[in-house]
Amino acid sequence: MEEEYFKGRGAQIKTKNKYLKAEYVEEHVEGLDEPLYSAPTTQIFYESPKKIVNKVTSPDLSMMYSMNPYQGCEHGCIYCYARNSHEYWGFSAGLDFESKIVVKENAPQLLEKFILHPDWHPVPISVSGNTDCYQPLERKFEITRRILKVFAQYRHPLGMITKNSLITRDIDILSDLAKDNLVHVYISITTLNEDLRRVMEPRTASGVKRLKTVEALSKAGIPVGIMNAPIIPGLNHHEIPDIIKAAADHGALGAGMTIVRLNGSIGQIFEDWLRKNFPDRFEKVWNQICSMHGGNVNDSQWGRRMSGEGNFAEAIHQLFRVSKKKYFGDKSLPPIDLTKFRKGGNLSLF
Repeated sequence: MEEEYFKGRGAQIKTKNKYLKAEYVEEHVEGLDEPLYSAPTTQIFYESPKKIVNKVTSPDLSMMYSMNPYQGCEHGCIYCYARNSHEYWGFSAGLDFESKIVVKENAPQLLEKFILHPDWHPVPISVSGNTDCYQPLERKFEITRRILKVFAQYRHPLGMITKNSLITRDIDILSDLAKDNLVHVYISITTLNEDLRRVMEPRTASGVKRLKTVEALSKAGIPVGIMNAPIIPGLNHHEIPDIIKAAADHGALGAGMTIVRLNGSIGQIFEDWLRKNFPDRFEKVWNQICSMHGGNVNDSQWGRRMSGEGNFAEAIHQLFRVSKKKYFGDKSLPPIDLTKFRKGGNLSLF
């Protein structure tokens, strides 16, 4: 039976959910008279959580608090670490992650309740961190825009990361926040190779469009940097200098990077995808990923899991450092101002 490739989707399989007893298997393919999987359409699930802001305790991450208005992501990035969290909802980290999207419509109200707690002292809250707050469904629901209005009303600091040009829709609110040094925005740029992006990040904005987004934000006075992440040896590591230069040329003030790691179900999803799309270099890419993580594609060791180790990882970091120094020099994002927060909102007695 010839396998169908699902264009417009990153994952091509449904992986086992460790929280469920049932699973999809192909132990006897000859007994199947129709494909085990079919091209999924996007389904929306509504959730009304009791809280939306989460404390981040990982020592590898600079953010202290994060919030995610959506769970699952139509962007379908094959390497996405957030895929594993979809299993908590009873779904697969594979095709389900990018086709069964959980929408949290009460996120703005929960955010307002959180920051107005008497014991809350403002620190930046990262909007996204698990799934993209500007994924395609945001155009319809506008939850992220309503969240930004809450931050603006109370002059509360925040950070954002996205790979979708839809963020330019909210330049009016973001530029208002930027006037008080209340916001940092990062645009994720993994590759400028469109052939690679179409299969690796199938429902995202093109690399060129992301650079134009950086430029638009910068011209509006919004501090913007880029995340060249994840770096995948044999696929996109050689693009580092070109991406860093292009970002600087379009107005970015900072750049960061991480090394790919394939924890949990992501290893199986990525392996299947890599074999189907790049069979000629599968062994090279797979083995180089392993070489950076103690011989495995998965890695949970603090300090190593996102930066890697060994000769190949060091070569990547050196290329990034040299490129950043050459094209960014002393550029940096301005510090966030924590003093503007006011629980009374925009209203003033004077």
